[in-house]
Amino acid sequence: MKKLMYAVLFVAVGSFSFGQYSGQVASNLSTGGSSEAGISAQINTLLGPTSERQNKLKNDYSEFQGSPYLSNIFLPTTMFYKEENLGAIYYRYNALNEEVEIKKTNLDEEGIKSLARDKEISVLVDGKKMSFKTFVTSKKKTLNGYLISLAEGKTYDLYKRTHVKFTEGKAATSSFTKAVPARFAQFTEYYFQKEGVNRMDEIPLKNGKLIKLLDGDAKEKLKMHLKENNLNIKEEADLIKAFQFLNNL
Repeated sequence: MKKLMYAVLFVAVGSFSFGQYSGQVASNLSTGGSSEAGISAQINTLLGPTSERQNKLKNDYSEFQGSPYLSNIFLPTTMFYKEENLGAIYYRYNALNEEVEIKKTNLDEEGIKSLARDKEISVLVDGKKMSFKTFVTSKKKTLNGYLISLAEGKTYDLYKRTHVKFTEGKAATSSFTKAVPARFAQFTEYYFQKEGVNRMDEIPLKNGKLIKLLDGDAKEKLKMHLKENNLNIKEEADLIKAFQFLNNL
């Protein structure tokens, strides 16, 4: 059954027009009782179409600084729908477009597909699940994009976002000035969600500002913990330790 699902995943994702998916997968996905055609339809609902993916294989970013991708090569990963393991694939994350590109194999001749922006789908990034979320930035903007789960606990969940911005280049205005190449710049943000709160907010990366976001005794307890352990939440490892501490209160 699992091998059949892998095969269907490979053959069911060859669409090349842009779009987004926000529906639900068929409820019998994990029952093991579907026909091959039924499984094909179910897997197909998990995968969004793409825009001219083949052309991306020919794109050359050598004239630009940086890259829209976190990694320019496809990396092995595992795909999940909710908690169900759908098998091994290769992925490449376009952080400029907030898009996960996938392939069943790592062969150059295989076409590139795109995961649907369905919040129930996730892929592993360095062993952590990355999935599509809705969140609120420090500038009070509500956005959708991919976040990586760094820590989950009884009170708080912690997430990481890496996104890319593109800046156009500037031509030299005279023989005394240099041209500025176009560039892709990466930025990292962190978000948290408190249990029972239907909202995910960006974390200001200063110890004092994080403390102000907390309620009750947690404020003073975290303040003492950060000081006693010389933690600075600008460092990802220290930020994770801070939330692990909060979840153990």
